Amino acid sequence: MSFEFLGLSDELLRAVGDSGYTEPTPIQRQAIPTVLQGRDVLAVAQTGTGKTASFTLPMIDILAQGRARARMPRSLILEPTRELAVQVAENFEKYGKYHKLNMALLIGGMSFGEQDKVLDKGADVLIATPGRLIDQIERGKVMLSGCEILVIDEADRMLDMGFIPDIEKICNLLPPRRQTLLFSATMPPAIKRLADQFQKDPKMIEVARPATTNVSIAQSMIVVPERSKREVLRALLRGEDVKNAIVFCNRKKDVRILHESLTRHGFSAGQLHGDMEQPERLAVLEKFRSGELPILVASDVAARGLDIPGVSHVFNFDVPVHADDYVHRIGRTGRAGRSGTAITLATEDDAEAVATVEKLIQQPIPRREVPEGVKLVEGRASSSKRRGERGAKKEAAAEKPTRSRRRKSEADKAEAPREEAKPASAKPAAPAPERAEPRAEPRAEPRGSDRERGERAERMERGADRGRGRGRDERRDEYRREDRRQRYQDRDRERDEPVLGFGDNPPAFFLVAARGPEKDEDKGA
Repeated sequence: MSFEFLGLSDELLRAVGDSGYTEPTPIQRQAIPTVLQGRDVLAVAQTGTGKTASFTLPMIDILAQGRARARMPRSLILEPTRELAVQVAENFEKYGKYHKLNMALLIGGMSFGEQDKVLDKGADVLIATPGRLIDQIERGKVMLSGCEILVIDEADRMLDMGFIPDIEKICNLLPPRRQTLLFSATMPPAIKRLADQFQKDPKMIEVARPATTNVSIAQSMIVVPERSKREVLRALLRGEDVKNAIVFCNRKKDVRILHESLTRHGFSAGQLHGDMEQPERLAVLEKFRSGELPILVASDVAARGLDIPGVSHVFNFDVPVHADDYVHRIGRTGRAGRSGTAITLATEDDAEAVATVEKLIQQPIPRREVPEGVKLVEGRASSSKRRGERGAKKEAAAEKPTRSRRRKSEADKAEAPREEAKPASAKPAAPAPERAEPRAEPRAEPRGSDRERGERAERMERGADRGRGRGRDERRDEYRREDRRQRYQDRDRERDEPVLGFGDNPPAFFLVAARGPEKDEDKGA
């Protein structure tokens, strides 16, 4: 079946032909006619099967009739990441080049001023990430009351990134009479509840079992020590027939470290992760597409939506934390019917994560041997073993006498001989007779005086001596309790002090007789 049987317009068929596509994919064959009918769609298809074109093509034909108004987009496409939003925008530009449609892109990393100008002109298609769209709505720059079509793309990724509350907030601002299209690679229960809440009698389209991998991708796994993973990866990049490859790491920090390592060993590689600015990320992607950078080290920000047909290899430098991410990672290769290779490097500690992935895809990942010439280096100990070693070191340190304890014990030993050296016949000196003196009342020192500060410092020093060898938090709490106790004592002492009067020298104005109220007879006199 060709695109001509799907009911698309001649202008759109011409644009599709210019792009080099002749036959639609299974998801496109089922979704495009349904969307053109105006029905809601709930589509589940594995990554790399052409989901983006299955909603962009019919939307272009639907929106060809009508006119956009300022700040009131006619359709809305929600994407979880900036890269996905940019890619969908490129699809609209490619397929809609023979239609006069205005498109607006709202993503982070772009100035609000530029986006405001595009919105003021009126947008037939608004492509946005949830966070930036809500920002513009709160600024009064976007009104969704005229939106006719809503597309939620990569819905399961929206769930993983915590965007579901934002999506619910956005959907409540849309008109009730609209067409809602929901596309996802997997269908967890939360996404099904979202579809039941915001869709009306949707047509369920499922071209593959949820969380399945493309059969055209050759999968394999190598179990290696942690410290040998970089050397094994370098051997694979040199030994395999790698045209271009994406290497996935779990953490942004590991992306930077691995990128520096590959660069030092002579590989032409780029990096892509969430901490990079948007212009820099787009520049790296463009170099990777053009072949200037054959290797891209990336986090899971590149695991979805990157439509780069020529990717020959995908390397999982780390086993993904979430099993669904494995499906999306290896889906960057083997796209549009091409073959691809996916190799995962795992350690013995990753056995549980590997089992979860194999359970999700319902097939074992074939194991393969380490490339020839690679000398394996035993990796670091497991986390539980490292915790045990740290605990043993702490116990040994607690049993070892500290410097203050050694000083104190040495001082005690030095005092003992001097006491024994006193002659037995020596009599203690008689104490001097005490002279009876009038007992003076203790004078309260003003708060904050040198004497009080000295006493407090001595108390804190005694507390520090008592607390040596304990944790810093315990000593800090004891200091606070001691200081609080002293403040209470100072307050009580100030309350108990007698009130002093003026004695025999009161001010003169106290001795002036008070005048009483004037009487009428006094006024007459």
